[in-house]
Amino acid sequence: MLIKVCGLKESQNILSIDVLHPDLIGLIFYEGSPRFVGKNIIPKTTMKKVGVFVNSNIDSIIHQSEKFKLSYIQLHGKENLSMVKELYNKGYRIIKSFSIGETIDNSIMQSFSPFCKYFLFDTKGEKAGGNGLKFNWQLLEDYKLKTPFLLSGGIGAEDIEPIKKIKHTAFAGIDINSRFEISAGIKNIELIKNFINEIRK
Repeated sequence: MLIKVCGLKESQNILSIDVLHPDLIGLIFYEGSPRFVGKNIIPKTTMKKVGVFVNSNIDSIIHQSEKFKLSYIQLHGKENLSMVKELYNKGYRIIKSFSIGETIDNSIMQSFSPFCKYFLFDTKGEKAGGNGLKFNWQLLEDYKLKTPFLLSGGIGAEDIEPIKKIKHTAFAGIDINSRFEISAGIKNIELIKNFINEIRK
C-alpha cells in the first residue's frame, strides 16, 4: 500500500518525515492553500515528490516540475482532458484528483484513464483539498475502472483497520494530510510514525 503524506512545506519537517519512509510526499503549488510551498526551500529526500496543482497553466507546472524534480504531477482542480494529454505526451506521470460527493462517475474518469498513473479520490468540499472530511467509502465499490486509485479525504489515525479492510483490486494507497498536523503544513511526526508502523503491519 502506497502512503502519501501531502501538504508539507517546511524543510526540517520534511526531513523528519523522510526518516519514516512514506512512499510519496505532496508539495502544494496552489497559492490559495495554507500549505502552499511558496519560496520555501525543499530538501533532497528519499521520497518521491508529488506536485499538487489546482487549475495551473502548463508552463507553470513544467517549471515547478523541473525546479523541484517532481516524480508526479497531481492535478487537483478542474483541469480538462487536453491538458492531461499534453502533460502525458511530454512524459509526465499524472495523478488526477476527483472530488467525490454522493456518487462515483466512471464515465468521466474513463476518458482520463489512459493518461493517468493514478486517480486520487478526495472528498467534495468548499476548498480544493485539505477539508479533513471523508466521503462514504462504500462508494468505492462503484468504481469499475482499472486505473489504480489513492484514497484521500479526512483520513486519521482511527482509520487504520477500515483501510486494511478495503479489498478493491484498484486500491493502491492512501493520502494523509490535515488530520496529522500541528498546524497547516506542519506534520505531527510521532502521529505519522505510529500510523505508518500500524498500517504496514
